[in-house]
This record gives sequence, structure tokens and C-alpha cells, in this order.
Amino acid sequence: MILPSELKGFETSRFVMRPLGVEDAPDLYRHLSDPAVTAFMDIDPLETVEQAEGIVEWAEDLRQAGKGARFAIRAKADGGFAGSCGFNALVLERGCRGEIAYDLSAAWQGKGVMAEIMPALVDLGLGRLRLQRLEAFVTPGNEPSCRLLERHGFACEGVLRDYGYWKDRFWDQLLYARTARA
Repeated sequence: MILPSELKGFETSRFVMRPLGVEDAPDLYRHLSDPAVTAFMDIDPLETVEQAEGIVEWAEDLRQAGKGARFAIRAKADGGFAGSCGFNALVLERGCRGEIAYDLSAAWQGKGVMAEIMPALVDLGLGRLRLQRLEAFVTPGNEPSCRLLERHGFACEGVLRDYGYWKDRFWDQLLYARTARA
């Protein structure tokens, strides 16, 4: 088993995923300042690059503490920033589960990016990290995310009513999960 703090990234045929770093902050800012990207997320569109730097710092702290890992998604061909993915939370004691998460820039949506990355991300969680369970929280209405998860063996286990509070209101969340036994 590899520890989250040891995760250096992974690759697919078209993309390289490596831990978010300070060098990603300008691209992350452009990415997360787009209201279309953050529409179903628990953040408002970013207004400053400093906010992106804060997200990078959060991601590094998460990885170093062994409680998660977030990766920049970059195209092998030209280094273009496509989005981010990873584990927003890892529970390694008494649970052995991880919360999988991902977001793509508008220019990359509908181009098979996550169809390529999701199997590698699932393999990282259920294989190298030896997790028993992967979970994903989806805001109702985000049908592309629901379809992606279902195509990759996740099942909707139910609705968590008023589960989160952001953008000045409570939000339901759909709980999707996949276990190592599935």
C-alpha cells in the first residue's frame, strides 16, 4: 500500500496527473473563475489568483497529512490544463474509503477526458491505496457526472438531504459509491 503523501501522480495515454502545485495556481484560477465550471461545486467562481493559491495550499496540506490528494490534469501533447481530480478525503483507519472528485475546464468537457482518467483514478484508489470503498458526492442536476460515475461502476446509494451549505443555501447531495468487491 502506498501512503497518500507518497503519491506523485499517474498517467493515461493523453494526460499526466501530478499533485497540484503553486505553478498550477494561474491555470487553476482561470479554470475555477468560470461560473460554468463551478456551477455544481461548493465554491463560488474564484475572483483572485490568491484564492487559487489557497486551494493549492489546501491540497498540499491534505496530501502531506495523508488525508487526501488532488492532482492537476495536464495534456501530454502541450501541457494544457484540463482540470483537477483526486481524493478530497481519505479515511484509512476504521473505514478504508476515499471521496473521489473531479472538475474539467469547459474547453475539455465532452472530449473523453474523464472516460480516460476515471479508470486510472479508480485503480489508484482501489489498487495502490487499497481502499475498500470509493464515494462521490454529486449535486442534483449534474447529469454528466452521474452518467460518468455509473459508467465506471458506481451506484447511487441515495440522497443526502440538505447535506451541504454553500452559495447561501443548503444543497442535497447524491451519494455514489463503488466498492472493491463490485
